Amino acid sequence: MSRLNAKSRAPILTILLTSLLLAAPATRAQEEAKTLPFSDNAGNTASVQRGARDFMAYCSGCHSLKYLRYNRIGQDLGISDDQLKQNLIFSGVKVGEPIVTALPAKPAEDWFGRVPPDLSLETKARSPEWVYSYLMGFYLDSTRPFGVNNLFLPNVAMPAVLGELQGWQVKEDEGKGEHEGLPLKLVQPGSLSPEQYQAFVSDLTNFMVYAAEPTAKERTSTGWNVLFYLIFLLLPLTYFLKKEFWRDVH
Repeated sequence: MSRLNAKSRAPILTILLTSLLLAAPATRAQEEAKTLPFSDNAGNTASVQRGARDFMAYCSGCHSLKYLRYNRIGQDLGISDDQLKQNLIFSGVKVGEPIVTALPAKPAEDWFGRVPPDLSLETKARSPEWVYSYLMGFYLDSTRPFGVNNLFLPNVAMPAVLGELQGWQVKEDEGKGEHEGLPLKLVQPGSLSPEQYQAFVSDLTNFMVYAAEPTAKERTSTGWNVLFYLIFLLLPLTYFLKKEFWRDVH
């Protein structure tokens, strides 16, 4: 009887598992549909340089990039060691050290409710579009500990550290927002115009795309070299080998 019950439950379990597997991509697609359009330009050195400057000024106080070293940034972006020390390194570490925040974990957890995450792979884990949208999506919310919330990460534990630049937004009904289709309305301008803030966030996101994979350019170049080798060197060899192999058959 137990075997019969197990067999009878099998189709039900299969249906449930199939439904969950089918639902997962749909949920992911729905999340992506909410994000703002963004085309990363991590190959733009000037943009990534500005993004590096802004990350160190506004983000590195709480967030690390533990898989990236300062001197790797200098090497890739044409920044000398002296410039790194003067403009990007605020904790006094050596240029060969990884980018690790000086904020102790325990006080950070006490202040924010959790330890701020390392952002080395954030654009890989969530996508550049999500990061860009997240930085555009803060709005005033008096129910939250820091007085702000975020459209793309509800009940966020992070304060709006860029609020003075962007200004302060309030949440509107769907379809009534003023910015790129978001249900957000700017009620207090910041020190940057909306266009300037968008450019600021674009640079910051481009830097984070670069930080997630500093070797992207080399990987792409290697890929093209491999394709060239396969197409122009191996293909003729394969053709003549085929002719030699089938010569006696015909």
